[in-house]
Amino acid sequence: CFVGRVSRKRKTHITSRRPRSTVAVSGHTTMSTYPPSNMPVPGGPGGMPPPGQPGTSGQQNGAGGKDDSYFTESRKGEVNELRTLLRTFGTEKDRQRKRDIMKKVIAYMTLGIDVSRLFTEMMLAIETRDLVIKKMVYLFLCNYAETHPDLAQMCTNTLVKDSGNEDPMVRGLALRALCSLRLPQMIEYTSEPLRRSLQDGHAYVRKTGVMGILKMYHLNREEFDRKAFTDILYDMLRDPDSSVVSNCILVLNEIMEEEGGMALNRAVMLHLLNRIHEFSEFGILSVLDLIPRYIPANDEEGFQIMNLLDPVLRTANSSAVCATIRAFLSIAESIGKRPGDDRDPDSPTVDDLKKQVCIRIRAPLVTLMSSGSSELTYVLLKYVDQLIDLCPGIFDEEYRMFYVRFSDASHIKHSKVRLLAKLANPQTAPDIVAEMGELVADGDETMGRLAVR
Repeated sequence: CFVGRVSRKRKTHITSRRPRSTVAVSGHTTMSTYPPSNMPVPGGPGGMPPPGQPGTSGQQNGAGGKDDSYFTESRKGEVNELRTLLRTFGTEKDRQRKRDIMKKVIAYMTLGIDVSRLFTEMMLAIETRDLVIKKMVYLFLCNYAETHPDLAQMCTNTLVKDSGNEDPMVRGLALRALCSLRLPQMIEYTSEPLRRSLQDGHAYVRKTGVMGILKMYHLNREEFDRKAFTDILYDMLRDPDSSVVSNCILVLNEIMEEEGGMALNRAVMLHLLNRIHEFSEFGILSVLDLIPRYIPANDEEGFQIMNLLDPVLRTANSSAVCATIRAFLSIAESIGKRPGDDRDPDSPTVDDLKKQVCIRIRAPLVTLMSSGSSELTYVLLKYVDQLIDLCPGIFDEEYRMFYVRFSDASHIKHSKVRLLAKLANPQTAPDIVAEMGELVADGDETMGRLAVR
């Protein structure tokens, strides 16, 4: 009974504080209360916490309530706090806490705060077996190397030592950091670890060393020529790892850009094409880009290259398919018979070879066009447009694949309509005209005008 009276008194107290307002319903005036009864009350269940209660100003993340955001504004003197934490870094037992300290330093560096005064403490922290911490320390060193070259020289011995570590990941990361310092006075310390890395037993170290050669070329060409790194790169094209070979092709093309790219011969081309199935998508494209610059010695060699490239047309990579099309057409241009040539009368002409190429690439191209995104479809339609001009009538049998779909974007619809006009012949004209007649009444006025034309 006592509890019931208290409950009624409390209810009356809360209700009396609500402002009343009049609401007109169906011509009658009624009284209602505001706020509504279903609105959360501060401090109540499901509502906002009352002012001043802990936890109202920031989000709690995780079971421990620790904020994982490192990219926040720094407080005054917080860099000095980080220095204090870094000085106790060696005695800290918690590995996650060590990583958190490093992440905070890298976050400040990313935000543009000058934390170069922590260089000495960061150098002391590099002596660790934690690969994550090593990566962050190397990133710190590379970032401040150009602006603080005197400080960067302090880490030279440590990086050279790590480049001979038993762990291949540490060796590769140390070599990459050593080559990324980009200081002319560091060349003498970089050359020997770089040369040693090219004969390393692990592929990651070798491909990192190949990219380091490119950095040395841009930094000091005299030292690069004296070490004969160009000949070493050509020898490394026979490396058993395909990613190392891809990097060698990229570096040689950039080094020999003034000569038109890396030098090619029959042995190099056939070696790369016989291994093309081992390469990644990036590696396949780097090999295919070499073919238009190579001229086969005779028809037999040209057809051999085409046969080696034929499996690439069955891949789902549209860039590789388009690069293969360019390679086929360049080979056809090189080995095809031209008017006035004193070749065998049975040798195929340039036009015959191009027609055979278009017949071979028609199915893969149409398949990619119908299954890709709108941007990819638009690019492939442009390829088809050029191939139709090159070999008229080659896509006439596939005219239904170019019908406009309701879900197509406007630019794709316009491209398909233009192509349908080029695919019309006495057999396909009735169907194409009927399709155009449907498009004339389209809601898009531009589409209607294009269909009429």
